[in-house]
Amino acid sequence: MRTTTVRRRLLATTALLPVLVLAACGSDPKTTAQPGAGKAAADAAAQDLISAIPKSDAAAALLPEDVRKAGTVKFGSTIGAPPASFYADQATKKAAGVDIDFTDAVAKVLGLTVEREEAAFETILPALGSGKYDVGTGNFGVTAARLKTIDFVTYIDDGQGFAVKKDNTTVQPVTDLVQLCGLVIGTGAGTTFETTLNNKKNVCADAGKKPYEVKAFSDNGATLTGLQQGRIDIVMSTINGLRYQASQEASGTKFLGEFHRLDVGFAFKKGSTLTPAFQAAVNQLIKDGTYDKIVKKWGVADSAIKESQISPPEHA
Repeated sequence: MRTTTVRRRLLATTALLPVLVLAACGSDPKTTAQPGAGKAAADAAAQDLISAIPKSDAAAALLPEDVRKAGTVKFGSTIGAPPASFYADQATKKAAGVDIDFTDAVAKVLGLTVEREEAAFETILPALGSGKYDVGTGNFGVTAARLKTIDFVTYIDDGQGFAVKKDNTTVQPVTDLVQLCGLVIGTGAGTTFETTLNNKKNVCADAGKKPYEVKAFSDNGATLTGLQQGRIDIVMSTINGLRYQASQEASGTKFLGEFHRLDVGFAFKKGSTLTPAFQAAVNQLIKDGTYDKIVKKWGVADSAIKESQISPPEHA
């Protein structure tokens, strides 16, 4: 193959990356904050549903006295891609997305100011224990393993799904991991997806089939590049992220369907005294209709919840 042809193909693949990169349960903000989020995401980001939200004295009364007096709460947040979180404006680093809107909306209900620091996904949960952050956001799924050290206040129901190249006609919707035997699966490092895949590797041997191979990337862009170049066969990531990606014509991907639902919530260190107030704030947003407007704004109404919970058990 001629060098010029290779160069052209590489440039074409690179041009796709702003659309392909996912938000999710494991993303590196240095590589996933992209300017090419797409017109739909940019239009959604321009809709202001937050500024008119009134404070709820009843919900704010549940805050610890020191937090009420300080009037601020420290968030560690991973900024990835639509619909969860992304930079709507790279120049100003203005963040937008489901996670961002729910964070800002809850803060308005509680009369608090958000101090948001962008952080790598895998660093946020440990930082809660050290006190660096009061709250973590990053599309954190509620799992049995995380519940041992982390408390959650739920605000949406997302989970695990799969995607392939758009022209792939051999891989069918995944309902059992044994269907992945013999395939190379790309996913995010340190995520629930990687854990699920590694914990279930025995399914192929038990079925007498060739094992699947898991390739975990801290850079989601590399995961999607691997899919486009044929080095991986299938991607496991968030349901909402994969759906959004597949809706973008330039991505060249196809959403295969849901595999396992997970509650997603604000993350706190175990035993945090902030959780009752945050739960009350989310439930206030549900009651007054703001919640419904936010999920519709970002096209994730299928992931809406009816009531916020504190540290519910992982979905069966």
